Amino acid sequence: MDSLTSVGGDLLDYYFAGGWVMHPISACSLFATGVIFYKLVVFRRVRMNFGEFVAGVRQALLKNDLSGAVKVCEAQRSPVASILKTGLLKYGRSRDEIEKSMENAAIHEVAYLEKYLTVLATVTNIAPLLGFLGTVVGMILSFETLAEQGLNNPAKVASGISVALITTAYGLIVAFVTQPFYNYFLSRVSTYTREMETASNILFETMDEIEEQGPGARRATTT
Repeated sequence: MDSLTSVGGDLLDYYFAGGWVMHPISACSLFATGVIFYKLVVFRRVRMNFGEFVAGVRQALLKNDLSGAVKVCEAQRSPVASILKTGLLKYGRSRDEIEKSMENAAIHEVAYLEKYLTVLATVTNIAPLLGFLGTVVGMILSFETLAEQGLNNPAKVASGISVALITTAYGLIVAFVTQPFYNYFLSRVSTYTREMETASNILFETMDEIEEQGPGARRATTT
C-alpha cells in the first residue's frame, strides 16, 4: 500500500513538474477516453452474425414472406439491417428507386458509425504537438537560466530540461494509447461498409430470382 502511495505521489510530482502544458494534454486524454468508451458501446450494440442474418432475410423472401424479412431486420440493431429494411420497404418499386433509398440510408448509417472518430484523430495529432510545445517551453526556461546564471545553477537548468522531457513523454503516451483504438474503429467502419454493400447485392440478387420465378412469386405476404 505504501509503495502504491509512493508511486502515485511520484506521478503527481512528475505531472506538476511538467508545467501548464500538461493540462491541455490531460484534457485531450479525457476526450479520447470518453470517445473510446462510447464507440466500444456503439460497436458492441450493432454487432451481429452477418451470414445468419442475410440468410434469414433471403430465406423469408424466397418464401414470399416480405413481412417476415422485415421482422428479421427489425430484430437487429446493425446498420446492415437498417439498410436492408429500407430496401425491403421499397419492394415492388423500380430498382433505381430502391438503390437510391438504400444509398441514402447507408450515408446516414456510416455517419453514425464514424461519429466522434475525428476527435480521436485530432487527439492523436495534437497530443504529441502539445508535448513538443512543452519541450520548447522547457528548453526556453533552461536557456534563460543559462543566460542569467551561467553554469552556476545546474539544478535550475536540469529543471527546465525535465519539463521538456516530461511533457514530450506524456503527449506521446496519450497518442500511443489513442491511435490503436482509432485504427480499430476505422477498421470496424470499413467492415460494416463492406457488409452493407454485400447485403445489398444479395438482396437485389434475391429479388432477381423472385422476378425470374414469375409474377406469382412477387406477391409477397405482408401480414
